[in-house]
Amino acid sequence: MNLPNKLTMFRIILIPVLIIVYLFKGILGVNTFWILGIIFVVASVTDYFDGKIARERNLVTTFGKFIDPLADKLLVLAALLILSDNFLSNPYMWMPFWVPIIILSREFIVTSIRLVAINGGKVIAASKYGKYKTAFTMMTLVFYFFVMPLNISWITYIGIVFTVISVLLTIYSGVDYFLKNKNIILESV
Repeated sequence: MNLPNKLTMFRIILIPVLIIVYLFKGILGVNTFWILGIIFVVASVTDYFDGKIARERNLVTTFGKFIDPLADKLLVLAALLILSDNFLSNPYMWMPFWVPIIILSREFIVTSIRLVAINGGKVIAASKYGKYKTAFTMMTLVFYFFVMPLNISWITYIGIVFTVISVLLTIYSGVDYFLKNKNIILESV
């Protein structure tokens, strides 16, 4: 296994670590969300380096093309689900259950379209709106882990605005992706 794929696998291993830290938040005695934030940032940084190293050293593999985006989606969804669960006991950290559902739905739809395209011998690159969505959602999650635990009312409102923008970018990028690739879908029916 090459270094980029090892970094991706490390990112996947950090997902259960996130979950375990969250489950033991009452025992840790420190701000668990800052620990979660550090784990999330470390995992996110591996995403940057695995792609950079793979391209620079010509280590791009079929496995890497498949597992890297999957690892990204699992990391973001784990973070969203943790925050959504936390919202039940800490309403100032606003992350209702429907936010992860919308984001997860978009990811399933886009991944399904990509699989149909691959089956037809076509590769669909990520759109700029999808990249904006990903970047903004990651920024929102970092904000939630590091700033939202301060429990200051105006910070809560900023978190709500960030979350709403993330959801709107998710919907827009999903619709854009569908419309740009509807011919691939229609050809496969």
